[in-house]
Amino acid sequence: MLKKQSAGLVLWGAILFVAWNALLLLFFWTRPSPGRPPSDGALDDDPAGLTREVIRLAEDAELELERQRGLLQQIREHHARWSRRGRRPTAAPPGPPRAPASAPPAAIAVLVIACDRSTVRRCLDKLLRYRPSAEHFPILVSQDCGHEETARVIASYGSAVTHLRQPDLSSIAVPPEHRKFQGYYRIARHYRWALGQVFRRFGFPAAVVVEDDLEVAPDFFEYFEATYPLLRADPTLWCVSAWNDNGKEQMVDAGRPELLYRTDFFPGLGWLLLAELWAELEPKWPRAFWDDWMRRPEQRQGRACVRPEVSRTMTFGRKGVSHGQFFDQHLKFIKLNQHFVPFTRLDLSYLRREAYDRAFLARVYGAPLLQVETVRTSERSELGEVRVQYTGRDSFKAFAKALGVMDDLKSGVPRAGYRGIVSFLFRGRRVHLAPPQTWDGYDPSWN
Repeated sequence: MLKKQSAGLVLWGAILFVAWNALLLLFFWTRPSPGRPPSDGALDDDPAGLTREVIRLAEDAELELERQRGLLQQIREHHARWSRRGRRPTAAPPGPPRAPASAPPAAIAVLVIACDRSTVRRCLDKLLRYRPSAEHFPILVSQDCGHEETARVIASYGSAVTHLRQPDLSSIAVPPEHRKFQGYYRIARHYRWALGQVFRRFGFPAAVVVEDDLEVAPDFFEYFEATYPLLRADPTLWCVSAWNDNGKEQMVDAGRPELLYRTDFFPGLGWLLLAELWAELEPKWPRAFWDDWMRRPEQRQGRACVRPEVSRTMTFGRKGVSHGQFFDQHLKFIKLNQHFVPFTRLDLSYLRREAYDRAFLARVYGAPLLQVETVRTSERSELGEVRVQYTGRDSFKAFAKALGVMDDLKSGVPRAGYRGIVSFLFRGRRVHLAPPQTWDGYDPSWN
């Protein structure tokens, strides 16, 4: 109905426009000039007068045409308004409101740390497949080790990636007791050089660090684009990670891939940091074991990271400095998310510390308290979400092992833990392994 009304109005407007211009043209040719009525004979006797009359008529016509252009523009605008009003929406309904946040940076670098794995191709193929914009997410591959086969693989991508080569391939002097850990010293040296290139040489405001044995999820870039403004705005956060240390398939809610958490444990394995953090860390960067060094209280300074319910990275690299032991026991079982979540359309302000602590702690300590054996035997299933309480390091390790979660602690912080609480699924039920509500901080001696 609205379309018919709009078409009718446009038709009548066009008819009026043509009729009006016809009347004006007739008027101009029959109109006398100001001051004296012209006659055909007078104009014939005065060629200059004829020229002036033609110029006058042309000027009058130009003025009138200008008015007509304005009228035509009004008709067009009116038609456009009616068209928009009458058009049925074809786009998908809007999603949850976006959080008010600062605009994303001009570019977030993706730094791939490579050495001697020619299988870096698997990592790069997925990054390039899912990358929404080369300008927004430039990929830099920093290669250590001087491994030529890996270098050829990286070079085969041409201008799609920037290939950096760590120049210092010399041996590193290590304490005698650390001879078997030489690889960890090389890794720390490489990280320092590569991050220096990203932030000091290229001047990027932020970077996502990815190891060469990681495969990324379809919404990997969407996740980091959405969480970047949160990281920028909340000083109580210092990183965003794509990894859930307790992300085995049976321990996560795969039907809720949009769930995000705060964690006091630095997860690594696909993580976003700001240039400001690198300026803080670079002067004191360690010679080895950089990830455990990041987990110390002197570096963390009470800050948290964001981590997902379902990991946005998975590792396929059994070969490495840990000789595959950790991979076979744990890493290969981490579930990689396959469902795209439009994080940039979601309101992530619930992850700001004040709002998060209020809601999360109320949820955890409002859950019924059960003994670990009751949970293990699936008793009291009618209670749904429950809490298991530990009171010390030994009870945490025992309960964590009994429930299948990671039981190691770094400077007193459990993997994926927040305020001492580790949340996971156990046989389909949400369980919070938590300290007493009077918890007042981590004990670094719990290692």
